[in-house]
Amino acid sequence: MTICMSDHAADKFWRGAALGCGAELAPWLRDPGSLTQRIQQRCTNFAVRGVRSGLARIALDETALLSVAPRQFAWSREVFLYADDQPMVFAHSALAREHLRGAWSAVRTLGSNPLGALLFAHPLVERKPLHYQALRNTHRLYQRAASVLSDPPHRLWARRSLFYLHDAPLLVTEVFLPGILLLKIPARV
Repeated sequence: MTICMSDHAADKFWRGAALGCGAELAPWLRDPGSLTQRIQQRCTNFAVRGVRSGLARIALDETALLSVAPRQFAWSREVFLYADDQPMVFAHSALAREHLRGAWSAVRTLGSNPLGALLFAHPLVERKPLHYQALRNTHRLYQRAASVLSDPPHRLWARRSLFYLHDAPLLVTEVFLPGILLLKIPARV
């Protein structure tokens, strides 16, 4: 028997293991370090190209993780990470807007600078465990990520985790695009 569920329901199923992920992509997904740094080490030209940044409504599963009331605006940033002019990752970050004036005030002025550089340079930032999901083409993050692909696959793998600074959570979701497999594979973790 096949059980079908809406994307809203499927959004809740982020898992602590990347079950079903291919062996080539698994080291990228599971690496707990800075994805930005990993990509930078494997290309000549790295760039962050912004899609949007500002107050927005975020997904219900995100509001629950960030203690934001449903239908309330939160801060959101969406960018693509490029290596040698090829899109590698779509990154979506979100946080409660009250933390823009406190712990995470620096994120408002990132511009085309990578968020990863800020997260992994600050000694008080704590990263929680990674969670994974294979996003289907009906998922809103899949659709945003696939917008730069001429022939998108039927699913894209994503990972996400919470970062804490002074008890203020910031959620970072990274959707891996097929081009990531063209970069040198990082060492197993």
